[in-house]
Amino acid sequence: MRVQHMLRLAGVTAAGILVLSACGDDGDGGGEYGLVQDGTLTVCSDVPYPPFEFEDADAPSGYSGFDMDLLQAIADNLDLEMTVEVVGFDPLQSGTVLASGQCDIGASAMTITEERMANLDFSDPYYDSLQSLLVPVDSGVTSIDDITGTVGVQQGTTGEAFANENLPEGASPEAYPGDAELWTALQAGNIDAILQDFPVNDEHAQADEGYEIVDSFETDEQYGFAFAKDEKTELLEAVNEQLSALREDGTYDEIYDRYFSVD
Repeated sequence: MRVQHMLRLAGVTAAGILVLSACGDDGDGGGEYGLVQDGTLTVCSDVPYPPFEFEDADAPSGYSGFDMDLLQAIADNLDLEMTVEVVGFDPLQSGTVLASGQCDIGASAMTITEERMANLDFSDPYYDSLQSLLVPVDSGVTSIDDITGTVGVQQGTTGEAFANENLPEGASPEAYPGDAELWTALQAGNIDAILQDFPVNDEHAQADEGYEIVDSFETDEQYGFAFAKDEKTELLEAVNEQLSALREDGTYDEIYDRYFSVD
């Protein structure tokens, strides 16, 4: 009986050592970052929003764009896989999907604001943006002051806030879930203009000569990657370190030129 008891005790002790060793091994799979899935950086994004995020079957994650390519480079440097969860922008910018543990990081051309910082942590800024006004070329509109109809905006964005504060009398904003819905509404004539981030409107103007940007607005906006409030400190620090490294080694400029360079 004593021999059996000692053997059982030895087995329990060995099992405990194995468990402790596994729990204490933070060196592999990004365990120190508190990831939703070990070894994988799970990104939540409102897709499509070109040139920042769009589907791309040839990309490792299935998505490309300025945001996605930056995060893919960061994930690669951290020895992590990257996967993308498509979500609505409003629950993303409010912090809901991050607080629920659906993903590790939010990347969706999101402007850093004091209001959002109440519910989210942000990385260092990685992009400076403008707001802009996109209209049909035959609209007769040359600036925001000429607008008298309906201006499409994306719900929950700084573009919506800017429109609410700056549209002239007689013009009214109408909120849509995302850029895809805005673009369709403008093409169908359901709205008279789109007010949103300059690079996104520029994508439409470049793709269809029937539309043009007639006004742009300096709003001092900067984009940041978003994290659940006070929950991903180690991951946030690692992302900031990698953003700095990507700027220093030229990778950031290569990715930037891929989407924003002017020939």
